[in-house]
Amino acid sequence: MTRVKRGTTANKSRKNTLAQTKGYRFGRSTKEKQAFEAIVHAGSHAFAHRRDKKGDYRRLWNVKINAGVRALENAAIPSYSKLMGALKKKNIDLNRKMLAELAEFHPEVFAKVMEEAAAK
Repeated sequence: MTRVKRGTTANKSRKNTLAQTKGYRFGRSTKEKQAFEAIVHAGSHAFAHRRDKKGDYRRLWNVKINAGVRALENAAIPSYSKLMGALKKKNIDLNRKMLAELAEFHPEVFAKVMEEAAAK
């Protein structure tokens, strides 16, 4: 039976691991064991934070909508929560992302949406 040398597979694995940790500090970029540990942790954080990002954007949209409502100083709808309740009662199906866009870049259209929500 012929002799098989297995260095190439190990070297390829090591090279790929260290390539993924390029830019990391201290032993995490040069030592195989620490680099692998860093990759595992980075992956778990990336997974969790992709989920967190969605909540972060929703909170940002809420702030923008509330700022838009307060800027118009409509007595019937003084705040974000009152606006959302009024929109739900009137069956106006605009999501928060679109409302935030309107409040920030098209305040005149946002004002019309608020008037429609405030109408009895």
